Amino acid sequence: MLLKKLSGNVGQLFYFSSMSKKKIPESYDKAEISFFEKVYQVARLIPKGRVTSYGAIAKYLGTAQSSRMVGWAMNSAHNAKPRVPAQRVVNRNGLLTGKHHFGSPDAMQKLLQKDGIKVKDDKVQNFEKLFWDPSKELM
Repeated sequence: MLLKKLSGNVGQLFYFSSMSKKKIPESYDKAEISFFEKVYQVARLIPKGRVTSYGAIAKYLGTAQSSRMVGWAMNSAHNAKPRVPAQRVVNRNGLLTGKHHFGSPDAMQKLLQKDGIKVKDDKVQNFEKLFWDPSKELM
């Protein structure tokens, strides 16, 4: 997947999949994409078997103090199309703090385990090793 980050307060994301050749037009007005959609675009890039944090996404988008707002976006992600792998976004310590916003108390853990991620006591095991930092991975 190719990702191009353009300048701006929050950083506009444009990407296309080499498989589908779908592309968001570069002429797309930055104001037309909501903060939540920007969060979803980043979350969709988290590889299977990896996790990131609310704060890491906020920092990548240029709004480091907005990790709570990233959490709100993840809470609303169940309505987003295409699908957003919200289970891959956890708190800065690897805790499944958003688990109550999934269909059942253990749904987030089951989705992470399906991704190949081990969870014990609501915490991602080997969090540091599995951590995906968009500020490093997408530059």
